Amino acid sequence: MSDAIQSLLFPKSIAIVGASPDSNKLNGRPFHFLRRDGYAGRLYPVNPKYDEIDGVTCYPDIDALPETPDMAIIAVAASRATEAVAALGRKGTPVAVIFSSGYGETGEAGRLLEEDLAEVARQNGIRICGPNNLGLINAFERMPATFSQYADKTPMPGPVAFASQSGAFGTGIAALARSRGIGLGYFVNTGNQADITLMETLDVALDDPRIKVASAYLEGLKGAGQLIDLAEKSLALSKPLVVAKVGRKAAGVRAAASHTGSLAGEDAVFDGIARQHGIIRARNEEHMLDLVSALSFGPIPKGRGIALITQSGGSGVMMADRAEEIGLDVPELKGTTREKLADVIPEFGALGNPIDVTGQFLADPKILSDSVRIVLDDPDVHIAVVWLQLMHGYADMLIDVFRELRESVDKPFIVCWIEAPEKARIALRDAGICVLPATERSVDAAAGLVAFGEAQRRRSGTPKQKTVFHDNQVAAPSSPVPSLEAGKRLQAAGLQLAECKLALNAQEAAAAAGNMGFPVAVKIESPDILHKMDIGGVQLGLMDEEAVRAAGVEILDSVAKLTPEAQIDGLLIQAMATPTTEIVLGLRQDPAFGPVIMVGLGGIFVEVLKDVAFARAPVSIADAGLLLDSLTGSAILEGVRGQRPVDRGALTMAISQLSDFALANPDVVELDLNPVFAGPDGVIAVDWLMMSTAGQRRS
Repeated sequence: MSDAIQSLLFPKSIAIVGASPDSNKLNGRPFHFLRRDGYAGRLYPVNPKYDEIDGVTCYPDIDALPETPDMAIIAVAASRATEAVAALGRKGTPVAVIFSSGYGETGEAGRLLEEDLAEVARQNGIRICGPNNLGLINAFERMPATFSQYADKTPMPGPVAFASQSGAFGTGIAALARSRGIGLGYFVNTGNQADITLMETLDVALDDPRIKVASAYLEGLKGAGQLIDLAEKSLALSKPLVVAKVGRKAAGVRAAASHTGSLAGEDAVFDGIARQHGIIRARNEEHMLDLVSALSFGPIPKGRGIALITQSGGSGVMMADRAEEIGLDVPELKGTTREKLADVIPEFGALGNPIDVTGQFLADPKILSDSVRIVLDDPDVHIAVVWLQLMHGYADMLIDVFRELRESVDKPFIVCWIEAPEKARIALRDAGICVLPATERSVDAAAGLVAFGEAQRRRSGTPKQKTVFHDNQVAAPSSPVPSLEAGKRLQAAGLQLAECKLALNAQEAAAAAGNMGFPVAVKIESPDILHKMDIGGVQLGLMDEEAVRAAGVEILDSVAKLTPEAQIDGLLIQAMATPTTEIVLGLRQDPAFGPVIMVGLGGIFVEVLKDVAFARAPVSIADAGLLLDSLTGSAILEGVRGQRPVDRGALTMAISQLSDFALANPDVVELDLNPVFAGPDGVIAVDWLMMSTAGQRRS
């Protein structure tokens, strides 16, 4: 498989099926571009209409080719593309790029045609990139095997590998990158991805020592396992992966029984898993290229402390607001750092953080350079943003200042230069310094560097575990597991649950409660009633046997009236736990990623608050900590209004144990532990709902 991708990216010979001498036509452009840019490999145009194209022999058909080409471009109508794929496969060509359209993007008939194309490719041992794509470029090898407008100018090689499912939007991103001086060593469009995925191409591109960053534009997720493997490789190689993915909507494949299932929309799950595995997610093309630019130059920060060095108090406040909003630390500079700054910055400047060096640095550039150096030497600072505006008359001086800083400091810094002179942007880019033109965008780029560094540290020392993926798996019918049986399975995994017993009627419930001790809760137990509280099926805080007996009668009467068809298994008697911070833990079998773990705040109100985070199993202790930090209300866990902090170690352990349970119990398709009381003395679940494909079981 990897040999085919090698042939795709590094072909020593290329056949162009349907080639044309007209460079204005789609089927003529690849031959023209390859000749223009000096592609060193052998070219074999194939078209029975021509004997030669631009002095190069043109062959009537694939069988007539004098050798087996490493790669082929198919630029003929869809009706002829399948035949061409079969012929190339028989010839022994390992891979073909298919420009042809009219496949799955057009509807059901096209989808069937695409399936037939892929099947013919498999039968003939050839891999295909596309269909409905515009090709690829290896700028290092001067190989523009594409009809993209981006190749109208000779592509500029650089440290970025970029792959896109969309041809038109991918071209736009590539062109925008070039306008910003970002060289794309590789640009691959995978189109409909009937076979080769963009993750496969980026996996090979990451092995190139000239590549420092990989980036991708995704419209749908095919090959979730490949994406995770690519992310893990990017962390291991310290080559960040930046992804822009569209489709921010709930999956809505089926009605969910649990809170976890209903909140686990496609985008929410993807976002959490991307964060877990160190994928830096971009909101749009501008954000993607900001991140790519910053990550290309490095180094990666070793913490989340950011210093903001400005010549404007207003810009400093804006950057500080944004930094805190997205979870960066803005440490106040104290002690030796502050003393050193006081010796450098004028009295009317600001020494805290943001640091205002004032416009006086124009007369004395050492004010700026020394300030940046002093600040980056502070152990609580891991990255800096230096903010400037205009300065056209001082460009040469500032270029020298930043070049010298780049050579003399070990920590990363980004220059935010509003309306920077063009020669300054070019000179600093060539010196390996990221220059961005907008205030908040600079902070967002810094956050990308911080996120990648944190992901690397989480991965260090954590054994890599593999999960089996089943793309687009169809959800099997499921049914609820009885509470006692579900509880036994969860306790076997190490999770702490409130004690409970099952009684067949109110009298048995009272006796069971007496043996258990008070206070207790009484709940209806029925496979047809998943959310008990909604129909009056729960009573809490009962203090004696008579109260339990009365509650049991009342619950059974209420259920009989409101859900007369429901099967009733009895009454669940449960010991009351001391209420503390309410957490929801859950799992769901995701169609793309397999077992996914959810953590949320809010207990029974979780679907109102929607303060949840997701990760893919296996979830390490470090990953569990990331989940908690991702919650908007994570500060609640530290203790508020006199409450003691949650036992974070116990909570992260419970999350990791739930992950282990998910991997060991693939029949469980949905699970809620809700609420889970998390307090200073540990974690205990007081209610749970488990849905299994193994059929309803009796304890």
